[in-house]
Amino acid sequence: MLIMVSGSAPDWCVWCRLCILRLLLPRGIMRHIIRASALAAACSLSLTACSGGDDKSDPQPSPRTALNFGQSADTAGVGGRGTAQITPDAVVYVDKAGAESPEHGLFAVVRFEARNRSKTPVTTTAGKDGFRWKAPGGKTVEAGNSKAAGKVAPVGFSEGAPDVSPKTYQADSVVFDITAAEKGGTLVYVDGNGVAFHWKIPSTDSGSVAPALKSALK
Repeated sequence: MLIMVSGSAPDWCVWCRLCILRLLLPRGIMRHIIRASALAAACSLSLTACSGGDDKSDPQPSPRTALNFGQSADTAGVGGRGTAQITPDAVVYVDKAGAESPEHGLFAVVRFEARNRSKTPVTTTAGKDGFRWKAPGGKTVEAGNSKAAGKVAPVGFSEGAPDVSPKTYQADSVVFDITAAEKGGTLVYVDGNGVAFHWKIPSTDSGSVAPALKSALK
């Protein structure tokens, strides 16, 4: 009695072939035909697991989880050159900053540090619209998204530059013109490789330097 099995030999796991060969032994061949069919079906279901080494599909990356506010992220510099450690560590919400008034009701001002631990200069994407604000409802805007927001520059918190010298860090701030309902959004930073980093931002003034930052905005 011969049981035909579809598929080429490489398509079968070794243990599957052994199972079927045992059923082809002279003792009780007819009695085990049904069992052979069932085992063959079970083997075919296990084919993916057994032949995992032959799977040439590339796994898709999992979505990047949001970082905690104040947590650092190592990011690629402009053009993918160098590494800048980005750390947002303070946020304040104000309805006026100096002579500037927001178009949508509030300025969300986020202080961040950009640190360069390498031996060569690195340029962040902060000067190339690297920072965005994603509201709880999903709306996303870039830093300086209104004429007024682009003019806000808190003294002592806006002297940083995209270029960070070796073994140093710079503190700077980004400003977003948002509505009250958009408080507590997500800060997004897209680095030089196009990778997006996310931080969940508190909906109230937060951070050890938040009082000083708010005072600098008056």
